[in-house]
Amino acid sequence: MKFLDIGEVAEKAGVPPSTLRYYEEIGLITSAGRKGLRRQFSADVVLQLALIEMGKVAGFSLDEIVSMFGSDGKGDVPRAPLHRKADELDRQIRRMKTLRDLLRHVAECPAPSHLECPTFRRLVELASRHGRSARKQV
Repeated sequence: MKFLDIGEVAEKAGVPPSTLRYYEEIGLITSAGRKGLRRQFSADVVLQLALIEMGKVAGFSLDEIVSMFGSDGKGDVPRAPLHRKADELDRQIRRMKTLRDLLRHVAECPAPSHLECPTFRRLVELASRHGRSARKQV
């Protein structure tokens, strides 16, 4: 098995070595040992770091991500939280599309005043409904 030292992992994963040390401290990753003073990691840790980053981008906390990796680091992903997060992302996507449509319409609307434009009013109402719905979910 090929091992990478902490500097190589940091470079490949695009994170500082301090992040790797912190992730190891909280149990997200595990080093395979040391070569001199430098931590050594299996090459698989780069994939694991990519998964951690995806989890963070999706909105999972580091504690939630730790629990998904399981004690052996192999992964024990509970499916229900993933479904909930996917549903939440779907709601965010709908809100963002509505906002995008509203901004595009405002930029291109020929009406003398946006408040006179029925399309603008409809889009604002739709965006407002999405906002109220999102607040109820929280």
